[in-house]
Amino acid sequence: MTTIIGAGGGGGKGGGGSSRSPRTTPDSLDSRQYANVIDLISEGEIEGLADGNKSIFLNDTQLENATGEFNFEDVTVYTRNGTQAQEFIPLTPGTESGRPVDRPVVKLVPIVESITDDQVDAVRVTISVPSLQRINSSSGDTSGTSVRLKIFVQYASSGFTEVIDDTISGRTADLYQKDYIVELTRPNPTDNVDIKVERITDDSSSSLLANAFRWSSITEIKWAKLRYPNSALVGLRVDAEQFSNIPSRKYLVKGIKVKIPNGVTVDSETGRIIYPDNFVWDGTFAAATWCACPSWILFDLLTNTRYGFGNHLDIAQLDKWAFFAASKYSNALVDDGFGGTEARFSCNTTIQTAEEAFKLVNDLLSVMRCQGFWSAGSLTIAQDAPRDPAYLFTIANVTEAGFSYSGSSLKGCPTVVVVSYLDLDLKDTAYEVVEDHAGIAKYGAVRKEFNAFACTSRGQAARIGKWVLYSEKNEGEVVSFVSSLDAGQVVRPGMIIQIADPVIAGSRKAGRIKAATSTTITVDDTAATDLAFGTGSKLHVILPDGTTETRLIDTIESGVVTVKTTNEAFAGPFSAIPNVNSVWMLESLGLGANDIQPTTWRVLAVEEQDQMLYAINAVAFNEGKYAFVEDGEELQKRDTTNLDIIPEPPEDLEVLETVPVGGTLPTREVQFVLNGRVAIKITWHWRVPSGQTTKKFRVRFRHENDNFTEEIVQGTTLDILDAKPGNYQIQVSAISGSGILFSRPTLANYIVQGLGAPPADITDLSLAPTTDTLAILSWDKVDELDVQLGGRIIVRHDPRGLAAAEWNSSNRIVDGVSGASTQKQVPLLAGTYFLKAEDFLGNRSVNAVGYEVALPDPDALLTVKTYAEHNLTPPFNGTAVNCAYSATETALVLQPNLYAAVGYADGLYFVDDTKAEYIFKDTFDFGGVYDTIIRRSILSRPTVSTGTLFDDFPGLFDDATGLFDATSADAVNAVTYVRTTDDDPSGSPTYGPWTEFVAGVFQGRGIQIKTELTTTSPNINVAADQLGATLQLRRRTETGTGTSGNAVTFGNAFYQAPNVVITPTDLGADGFVTLSSETAAGFTATLTGASNTGFSYTATGFGRSL
Repeated sequence: MTTIIGAGGGGGKGGGGSSRSPRTTPDSLDSRQYANVIDLISEGEIEGLADGNKSIFLNDTQLENATGEFNFEDVTVYTRNGTQAQEFIPLTPGTESGRPVDRPVVKLVPIVESITDDQVDAVRVTISVPSLQRINSSSGDTSGTSVRLKIFVQYASSGFTEVIDDTISGRTADLYQKDYIVELTRPNPTDNVDIKVERITDDSSSSLLANAFRWSSITEIKWAKLRYPNSALVGLRVDAEQFSNIPSRKYLVKGIKVKIPNGVTVDSETGRIIYPDNFVWDGTFAAATWCACPSWILFDLLTNTRYGFGNHLDIAQLDKWAFFAASKYSNALVDDGFGGTEARFSCNTTIQTAEEAFKLVNDLLSVMRCQGFWSAGSLTIAQDAPRDPAYLFTIANVTEAGFSYSGSSLKGCPTVVVVSYLDLDLKDTAYEVVEDHAGIAKYGAVRKEFNAFACTSRGQAARIGKWVLYSEKNEGEVVSFVSSLDAGQVVRPGMIIQIADPVIAGSRKAGRIKAATSTTITVDDTAATDLAFGTGSKLHVILPDGTTETRLIDTIESGVVTVKTTNEAFAGPFSAIPNVNSVWMLESLGLGANDIQPTTWRVLAVEEQDQMLYAINAVAFNEGKYAFVEDGEELQKRDTTNLDIIPEPPEDLEVLETVPVGGTLPTREVQFVLNGRVAIKITWHWRVPSGQTTKKFRVRFRHENDNFTEEIVQGTTLDILDAKPGNYQIQVSAISGSGILFSRPTLANYIVQGLGAPPADITDLSLAPTTDTLAILSWDKVDELDVQLGGRIIVRHDPRGLAAAEWNSSNRIVDGVSGASTQKQVPLLAGTYFLKAEDFLGNRSVNAVGYEVALPDPDALLTVKTYAEHNLTPPFNGTAVNCAYSATETALVLQPNLYAAVGYADGLYFVDDTKAEYIFKDTFDFGGVYDTIIRRSILSRPTVSTGTLFDDFPGLFDDATGLFDATSADAVNAVTYVRTTDDDPSGSPTYGPWTEFVAGVFQGRGIQIKTELTTTSPNINVAADQLGATLQLRRRTETGTGTSGNAVTFGNAFYQAPNVVITPTDLGADGFVTLSSETAAGFTATLTGASNTGFSYTATGFGRSL
């Protein structure tokens, strides 16, 4: 540690001068101290800091920023990764021995001191400056000055080598001392050492200049050579002047190296283990390396004898093959939810306190959805991962008590899960909120907080939240039963089992095998068994080795089930003939409403009750949950019962024609006054099937794509008041006498036409720009009340002029405006603005009124980039997601339906293809951070997808579906987004969020633009003929002053060299001005022949570097 003795203030009275008193510059040389800190950050050996000094944070500030610049000065860093033989960190003094030197150092007469003790590791050279100042002989002013010195070291008289070159600058009138640490690196351990101090600045020969210094003392330092083997360390030496106290420290590290299988690699950025395709492990391990695999991290903790459980558990007692299987599943790539992929499970955590082994092991198991248990004398783990059923249970192989079921109420299940995890960017806890919207609508917001142990990924946190929601909602049912020895010896926690319980199914679908061959089994009780089957029905059996096998059923005759032996999945003879009295199970499919499948469960625990019986507990299992959580696929429920006695559905469902009060003609849409406005009522009616006495019905209806509204109706009619224009879908189901079961719904649609004529066209449309990016649209007020009350004005834009622009090719630029409005602020764009009036029922003006705009004063803006993705070769060759260039449309379109040719009516191939994203090919780099005006230019239109027109339907006329003609601009839209970064976009930049824009001002160095194409109809595609944008910089003027020959630096750099006008203070008759070194950042002006070297300037250009 360096100790600095500070100097006090100085000063005095000056002499001479008639107009003012002499001035004295304040003392500027202050004491300086250094703090030495050694942090133990981990057991060793670790990989090390994730990104060198960029991974060190002092008081939450990065030591070295992304550009390589240091945010703190004079910081020395030492790292040790925790090897057995690592070097000590030279920050801990052991002993110090000082001696005085006390000699002045003058130029050309250096001072040399010798070190004869070969155990000395470093020396501290203390330099004293009695005073450091200069007095102006004319004014008497006292100011600071400087003195330069060098320190050299010599080993075994081999010649001096410079180690320190320092200049002490400032002012002090009193003693100032400064220490220099010189580390000794002897070539040979016994070499003698010489230290030399040399003055570089000339000696002062005037009493007006005080810059002498002395070599005060030399201190021999012997470091405490503490290596801390197997401990990862970071040592810091920081200048205490920059901190009020010892700074807090945080380190981003790649942690302990663990053993991983031979033949695999590790992603150096994420720690994900990369298993080659069809990888077969030979059971041997490679050298330890850093990874984020929770399976091998747990394996290391269980086997390590220094910091783990290795003293209590031998590696032979671990089922390494189970850990290997869990690792492969954990490291598989999944969608991260933000357009990329990541490992399914990653483990990134610090274990800083002693924990109970049971708790810590379970915490690590939870990271990868595993449970641990003892099996056959070893510790194994079972992961909740996709797998086939491993055993069959029915009343034939459980005790007389049968199956016992228990569950929890859905009302208490969480509908909102808040997952806390460590955000490495924030360096703090972040929260990911996952919601079950259907659950919230039904039960309200039931909140649950969940701490995601060892999680640093937002995507992983989101998957955990979805998993918690699924588990709480769907895995609350538990089955318990007692089985015999043959099952207890096979079934283990984590296995999937199938149960055929006649109490649940309503019929007997399983039993014991009476006889068997390689392709047949004979059931034990034909009379009591439901042997109905259809196409796709399956037979499940238990083989002699305790495994299960599934085969498609070919025939069932007289209790003999014959399996298929054709060349297809689940066909062929049994791999071994089942034993007599082993279990069989029938899965009846292809029977419609009479399908019955066994229930599936995941085993939680197997407990031996005596030598012959085992108690088994299992939780409800759905094999689709993995795709539901990770890919958002819809859960498919199994049909496990035939206890549903469902009444026949209603018939003749339609909207009634009635004559309104005071009217003369029947109509299906009855108008009435509701709260001072005109509204529409429709009445649905249905008929009870002959021979049925159902009086209660469940009715579900919705308008367009809104959520369904459900009502229980006594009788056969339902009024919908205040019906909106558009399509109404209705589902009516008859309710059984128990009130629990429902018929299949009768479905119907009705399109409400609504109120009469469309509103009048907009009149007197005008536009007035207000800023570079905004304008005010104005128009006359619409007279119709159904527009003013609940209606709106629709504003759209086409980048072309009025002669070529079309409503169907325009895009929405602002949300709908109140129908009573006469003005709206809009983004200022070149092209044509279109307006239509719409009443509260959706009727619109027949004609769209347009107003053409040309942008004002183009000279006030500099266009630095013009995007025109449609003009690229080939067109639109940026990054396209769910969209592609269509040569037929000569436009960018959503992905077409590949099956339109065979009559598939949906115009879009994928469900998610109602939305697409196109990222513009080029990222623009300003080279610095600027405010830029960005305007989009979009020309898009709706187009009918192939195969969706009425005439395209290949079947009978009455069965035909599709659009007759026309397309709607409202069904499609194109929205443009921008995101920016202050970083160099060619490196590893951090971008801000995507922000929707039409025209606006954005700040950044790097600019990326994307467009989202959407359609609300599966039969209407969107074609983007043009996608473009312009980046512009505002004109600005900067003024200032300068002197001839001296470089002028602008307060803020321009984007390019501006136009500079020089106004000399006094150029003279023959003088002239020469400009040179003209850049965006400044210039140099040379005045030749001028009597005064001063000048003022005016620089006019574009852009302001921030």
